Order: sequence, then structure tokens, then C-alpha cells
Amino acid sequence: MGASTSRGTRAGTPADGRGDLPLLVGIARQADYWRTAYQRTWRGSVVSSFLAPLFYVVAMGVILGGFIEGDPDQLEGATSYLAFVVPGLIAAHAMQTAVGETTYPVMGLIKWQKVYDSMLATPLQVPHLVGATLAFVGFRLVTTCAVFTAVLAPFGVYASWWGPFLAFGAQVLTGMAFAGLVYGFTARLRSETAFGVLFRLGVFPLFLFSGAFFPVDNLGAVGSWVARLTPLWHGVNLSRMFALDNVTWWLAGVNVAVLVALCVLGWFWSVSGLQKRLVA
Repeated sequence: MGASTSRGTRAGTPADGRGDLPLLVGIARQADYWRTAYQRTWRGSVVSSFLAPLFYVVAMGVILGGFIEGDPDQLEGATSYLAFVVPGLIAAHAMQTAVGETTYPVMGLIKWQKVYDSMLATPLQVPHLVGATLAFVGFRLVTTCAVFTAVLAPFGVYASWWGPFLAFGAQVLTGMAFAGLVYGFTARLRSETAFGVLFRLGVFPLFLFSGAFFPVDNLGAVGSWVARLTPLWHGVNLSRMFALDNVTWWLAGVNVAVLVALCVLGWFWSVSGLQKRLVA
């Protein structure tokens, strides 16, 4: 009886009606926590979120790009290597930001700081916790991608006035697709040692071989098709098409559909993983 009562309380579904809290209300009730947490930690993310990627763009797009001929036939419609690499790099950075925010920080909330345990002692439920965490990740993606878009727009990397806005949306969507999937992965881990495998065998190869730095056709017939099956390629391709105003609309629809499907899958994967970890 005691164990059953404890699980019911932690699940936020006791007989007093606390389980009827709407999802958006539960997420909004955590706004103070996430605002306070970010105010205390944002300085630690300045270098990794803004300065380091900006140096990447300067090194790869400006310095190295000066030695690469801007042939639109070879660079998917881009007239310079800078214009080619920037949309892909921002999409890849969105992936890295999302993965970074849903690995060690989420493990801390679950295992080390026990923040989620204290939240579940209130009317909040697992979907509220997942939703608020992913909303914070979305905030991080919006701010980092927006800064890069604003800084790089004057360099002529966008071919139309609407390109930065649609490319920005594609980049945020890319990050959110990874956020849900990695959150669900983290929620099922008992030890953080698996993060090393995730970064070395997952994130780093995707960063290099999903079209951010060079057209995937350079990987050969088999390699290019493997690259096109990765989630990051869909984000990179979508971001670049919008930025260069070189859109194949049916392909853009496929890219969006894949990323949205991964967001939905990631949501259910995350909720079920945290539910099993903390409640079941």
C-alpha cells in the first residue's frame, strides 16, 4: 500500500485531481526555475554557443573559403564557399547545442541534483517536466541560431530577404529533432559513460559527413545515400536551400516531414523514458 501510494504521488495522479493539470500550465509553472537557472549559468555557454562557432565560420568560410572556387554547379547553387558552408554549419551547431543540453544537464536533473524528484512531489507530472526542459532547449536554439543569422546576414550569404527567416526555422527544427531523441536516450541511462560513445560515434560523424562542409555527392554513390538518411542532412539541406533561394519544394517537404516526425517520435520517446525511470 505504501509503495503504491508513493508512486501515485510521484506520478502526480492522486485522488485530489492534481493529475488534471494541463500540459501548457504545467510547463509555464516551471518558467521561474528555468529563468533562474539560465541567469546563473549563461556566462558558461557564451564561448561554446557563440564565439567558438563564429570562429569556425571565419576559419572555414572566409579563410579556407578564399582558396575554393565559388562554382554554383559544385556548391549546390552557392556562389561562394562561405555562402555554402554557413547554413550547414548553423544547422550542425543547432544539433550540437541540442545534444549538449539534453545529455549531462538532463542527467543532472535526474540523477545528481534530483530536481525532477522534487518537481514530481508537486502537481507536476512527467510530461510537464519533459515539456519544460525541451522548451528551454528550444529557447537556447532560438537565441544561438538567431545571433548567427543576424551576424552573418551582412556577409551576403543569403540570396533573398526571406531566406534567413526560413533557414532559421529549419535550423531550430533540426535542433529540436535531436533534442527529443537524445533526451529519451539520456532518460534511460544509469551512467553518463555512454555519452562519450554518443559524441564520438554519433554527433561527430554526423557533423563531418552530413553535408555541412562539402556536398554529400563527394562521398560516392553509397556514401551519399547513407548521408541522406541521417537527420542532420535533412536539416542542413533544408537550411541551405532556403538560404541560397535554390529550393526544390518537394524535397523541402520531405526534409520538413522527416524532422517533424523525429520531433514527435522524440517527444513520446522522452516521456516514456522519464516515466519508466522516475515513476514506474
